[in-house]
Amino acid sequence: MSIYNRRFWEIDFLRGIAIFMMIIFHVVFDIDYFRNYNLVLPYNFWWYFARATATLFLTLVGISLTLSYSRMRISRDKKFERIYIKYLKRGLKIFSWGLIITLITFVFLGEGTILFGILHLIGVSIIVAYPLLKFRTLNLLLGVFFILLGIWLSNFYVEHLWLIWLGLKTPNFYTFDYFPILPWFGVILIGIFLGNSFYSDYKRDFKLPDLSKNAVVRPICFLGRYSLIVYLVHQPLLIGILYLTGLIDVSLLFIIFVVSFILPLF
Repeated sequence: MSIYNRRFWEIDFLRGIAIFMMIIFHVVFDIDYFRNYNLVLPYNFWWYFARATATLFLTLVGISLTLSYSRMRISRDKKFERIYIKYLKRGLKIFSWGLIITLITFVFLGEGTILFGILHLIGVSIIVAYPLLKFRTLNLLLGVFFILLGIWLSNFYVEHLWLIWLGLKTPNFYTFDYFPILPWFGVILIGIFLGNSFYSDYKRDFKLPDLSKNAVVRPICFLGRYSLIVYLVHQPLLIGILYLTGLIDVSLLFIIFVVSFILPLF
């Protein structure tokens, strides 16, 4: 297999685990939201479960950025402009999906509209992290600093929503999905540090048996490999399944939304 086509099964596997955890959480969240069971409360198990899931996924975003950067750097196409344009297009694509999620949640849900969720964060991070991809220890230091700064900023409130992308909220701010630059960009930077530490020059710097053909590992790797499409379709599918099984009760408008959102993706 060419080095340019090589995939690291453990990265796909861990990303698949994160996606599976996300699906489990959203099953609980959807039942909680539509049935008002108060299952997801601040600082309870599911609150920490959601943040552990996001931390794992965003760390892998950082690692994956170093892998793609290393692959392009050792290829024939080494021009800065061409490499950066690829990251710019990729970041804008994912950010655009985030804007679509913003529009959908605004139209169908209203309260709780996702203004700066995980796709917004990943899109912006792909673009602004590019100058840092070649560094190792610097990303660890910056990552820890941004996380601590974000935790500190969470104690303050502002009057307007213009700075929610940074991590400054209004007192009554409510959203279904919120991943501001501070502290979450710091998690991605730590992922970049890990990627440069354990996968330098697009190779694994440690020994690991190949389990990619394992009957359990393989389907989880599949989830990880197609994480974006799974992320986009899983909530409409979950809502439809939960409705059909009688676990939640939603309006016909919501069912139309489920169908209209999924079909264009295939």
